[in-house]
Amino acid sequence: MAVQKKVIITCAVTGAIHTPSMSPHLPITPDEIVDAAVGAAEAGAAIIHLHARNPQTGEPDQTPEAFGRFLPQIKQATSAVINLTTGGGPGMTKEERAKPAAVFKPEVASLNMGSMNFALHRMLERYTDFKHDWERPALEKSKDSVFRNSFADIEYVLTMCGGNDTRFEFECYDIAHLYNLKYFLERGFVKPPLFIQSVFGILGGIGSHPEDVMMMRRTADRLFGDDYRWSVLGAGSAQMRVATMALTLGGNVRVGMEDSLWAGPGKLARSNAEQVTIARNIIESLGMAVATPDEAREILSLKGADRTEIH
Repeated sequence: MAVQKKVIITCAVTGAIHTPSMSPHLPITPDEIVDAAVGAAEAGAAIIHLHARNPQTGEPDQTPEAFGRFLPQIKQATSAVINLTTGGGPGMTKEERAKPAAVFKPEVASLNMGSMNFALHRMLERYTDFKHDWERPALEKSKDSVFRNSFADIEYVLTMCGGNDTRFEFECYDIAHLYNLKYFLERGFVKPPLFIQSVFGILGGIGSHPEDVMMMRRTADRLFGDDYRWSVLGAGSAQMRVATMALTLGGNVRVGMEDSLWAGPGKLARSNAEQVTIARNIIESLGMAVATPDEAREILSLKGADRTEIH
């Protein structure tokens, strides 16, 4: 894996995993998502990874109209790279999931690299009171559902969005997902440099033990050599621990309230910027420097903000 002089911080500001009742600081409305994104960028995030939500209920909303309520404001307020999800939320079709990226043609879109059990039901051990009727059933349902990302689904998104010169944050939740990515690389669906986001600590995917992190790194090195840029995210309490380990191995990091609501043991993060600041402090304490948005564009060979359809 190529060693970088600058570390890219991605911030995933809201996601579709956590529900409104879990934290009063989780961004829900368009204005809150804008404030979260701009704050994260000002704190040092070069890439902002975005989901949309229903502003009244907080449910995931994958319509282009929902994204259109905050994307222009974020682009006007910051030079950060905008990264749109194609993961969406539970039960969405591949067409629904890909549509915002197809419409807005961002510099980066996320792409999940394999089907998996994506289990959130254990959160019910911590959370018992909910503001909205949809929250508890959504968590309960995850015990008996599969997050579908078949080869046909992945090919659909690559074909739909790749023609727009959108690059991808390849989300790999297990070792097999790296081999799936290798398959698409060998067949010309993707091209280097690959931006691989290794995800640790989701029930149904690889764990967050140091051996898990090392195995993911070694496998990616063996499969892709210098053709990839590595980033990691640790779910929940594993967030900063996994990030720190990956930094010592030459990796980049992703933080944000999509992945963790915490800023320390028992301490809710009051903003996404707070998590970015913690990550930045770790990076700089290790003698490294944080990449600017334009440096991230160069590292990942992105097309530039002027070639998107976010206006």
